[in-house]
Amino acid sequence: MFKTNRIMKFLVCMALLTACMGCEAKPKQESTGQLVDDSVVLTKVKSAIYEEPTLKTLQINVNTAKGVVQLSGFVDSAQSVAKAGEVAGKVGGVVSVKNDLVVK
Repeated sequence: MFKTNRIMKFLVCMALLTACMGCEAKPKQESTGQLVDDSVVLTKVKSAIYEEPTLKTLQINVNTAKGVVQLSGFVDSAQSVAKAGEVAGKVGGVVSVKNDLVVK
């Protein structure tokens, strides 16, 4: 009886431990919808920058994550940095713009 009681307690503890391990925090992954939304925003921002005559020939890279647009690369003036940020910010679906452009 004593041994059976001990085994039952052990099994209950193992079950609880296993259940707690299942609740472990995991890094959040983007859903398919978020990836599609980000790719649409990315395409729109790239297109808007390319359609802006003063920015067309500059080396501007665009990345998006959860609606946040990051601009990086090289431009020829501070005005181009500001214009690229302005153009990207006006695109639908953009939550914010992180402008990391560098004047060459």
